[in-house]
Amino acid sequence: MAYNNKNMIETENLTHQYEDSKKDDYSLSGINLKIKQGEFVAILGHNGSGKSTLAKHMNALILPTGGKIYIDSIDSSIPENTWKIRQSAGMVFQNPDNQMVATIVEEDVAFGPENLGIESSEIRKRVDDALKEVNMYEYIKHAPHLLSGGQKQRVAIAGIVAMRPKIIILDEPTAMLDPVGRKEVMSTIKRLNENYNITVIHITHFMEEAVLADRVVVMEDGEVILDNIPREVFKEVEILQKVGLDVPQVTELAYKLISEGIDISDGILNIDEMVEELCQLKSRI
Repeated sequence: MAYNNKNMIETENLTHQYEDSKKDDYSLSGINLKIKQGEFVAILGHNGSGKSTLAKHMNALILPTGGKIYIDSIDSSIPENTWKIRQSAGMVFQNPDNQMVATIVEEDVAFGPENLGIESSEIRKRVDDALKEVNMYEYIKHAPHLLSGGQKQRVAIAGIVAMRPKIIILDEPTAMLDPVGRKEVMSTIKRLNENYNITVIHITHFMEEAVLADRVVVMEDGEVILDNIPREVFKEVEILQKVGLDVPQVTELAYKLISEGIDISDGILNIDEMVEELCQLKSRI
């Protein structure tokens, strides 16, 4: 993915502490990140690592305890900027049922633009366009509660797209979906990122989803411990396993083969790469 040099998200020593936390118990401890326009960034970490807290800062659902976070150059620590930030950064949550606000799909997608004060003719166009983008236009008159989990999540994404944000933040949007639903949602996210240069922040615990990103950020105890392209991050098998994270199965297989003295590349991310490596190995024997 080609992206420009503008920082859509920038944190400077960002810290956060929940009110009921112990004195030295920080959910975020001095985070410094720069995410450029058009980047697709996956954020990994086990429960309590701080990844969801960081995501909520990106949408001004939580304000910093210390440090700064800028969303499209807007300082989120100033409460008066919250509305502007939420116009730039839309958020999709884990449970699609909690995001449905209407009894018909088109009305649900229209909810966000209506709250922005968009005129009716433009809302009509945005709703139609957004549903087409997520391949849900044929369900425009359907009741959301009758849709599958994957379809509901795509409608939720359409509701964000209709608001025309520059950033979409997804907090484990596939956690409650079956494999088919996960594939539908990830295909939609990738298409929006690639076709419209929308910056995507994807919080996930599925390694096969993180592999699709331009960049992977790994968090532990409120800090960033790895930040690189997927191939380089998933080479760090021991570090990832130490903090309770898996790696893609083929990556782990490659790691074990190398440990046994087999001459193949590390950082293999998918089955096709593994097959190619094994074929090359066979030709060298």
